Amino acid sequence: MSNYKSTDALMRHLRNNGIAISGSSQKQQLINTGYFHGYKGYRFFVSSNRRIPFTSYNEINATIQYDTKLKSLLYGKMMLIETALKNIALNTIMAEINSNSIYDMYDKAVSSYKNASPGTSEDIKKKFQNNKLNLQGSIQNSIAAAYRKENPKITHFYNTVNYNEVPIWAIFEILTMGDFGYLLSCLTQDVRKKISRNIGLNLSSDTNCTLVYKYVYALKDLRNAIAHNDVVYDTRFRKMDPSKPMKQCLMLEMGLPYINFKTIGDYIILICYFLKLLKVSKTEIKAFIREFEKITKEYEGQVSSAVAAITVHPDLFSRMTICNSSAMRLSSIKKVYR
Repeated sequence: MSNYKSTDALMRHLRNNGIAISGSSQKQQLINTGYFHGYKGYRFFVSSNRRIPFTSYNEINATIQYDTKLKSLLYGKMMLIETALKNIALNTIMAEINSNSIYDMYDKAVSSYKNASPGTSEDIKKKFQNNKLNLQGSIQNSIAAAYRKENPKITHFYNTVNYNEVPIWAIFEILTMGDFGYLLSCLTQDVRKKISRNIGLNLSSDTNCTLVYKYVYALKDLRNAIAHNDVVYDTRFRKMDPSKPMKQCLMLEMGLPYINFKTIGDYIILICYFLKLLKVSKTEIKAFIREFEKITKEYEGQVSSAVAAITVHPDLFSRMTICNSSAMRLSSIKKVYR
């Protein structure tokens, strides 16, 4: 027996479950957003046991459109940050090893059994070596995949007689953000510290220099959710628990009482922090925050107070005000802690 339901049948099903929906306009909205991607994907907040009290399809569609606008707003900023962080790390590594050879990077910039600091335990040395081998395997797999797909950034070096290896800069062009984060985690602490300083990160609470790759992992979760058109506004994409240094850094730099990465506002704050570190203009950062506030307020006006109480954090706008003012004075704060 088939479980297929026509669009009209799905509309009846929604009405039977307390969702007001009717007419050709809402029928087309249901077709365009999909019952499974749209209604079933957006009917809960973060997890399926936290249902949102929607009473009309207008509210569901407003939530979908809010999420879509949010992804459009974030996409360009995420691409800017990803590209900039990769280039800063690349330049720092090549300057450190005085080479563009991936093998020189493995030997001189990546933690291993042989280059571990005196006094390092045997278990930690073996962990370093295992991570290095995993990194080498991961990068080789990325190169092979790029070659199979005939990516010119890679094929150029294998299909040209004068070259015998792919330089680091070409490899950085094909690394996913997750791979990039893993590479950063495998670097020696000294190299990570130099990258962190070149970015401008506040290292006062980052004794082991883990901030740079943990922030990359946090941004990676958001970036991938945007790229795959997953739900973003409720941060269900979050796969990692923020470390204490991650929280302390942002709280100190942005003047906030708490950070937990459980709301989209915290990711907006993280993006603003990196935009400022990357010397994006104050005008552009203010416009970014203002647009986020605008689309969120518009959304609040399109849903009931019961829905908004769940989908919009109560102190979101007060935190954005703090973020706005704090981002404007970051350049003078960060120098104290470097």
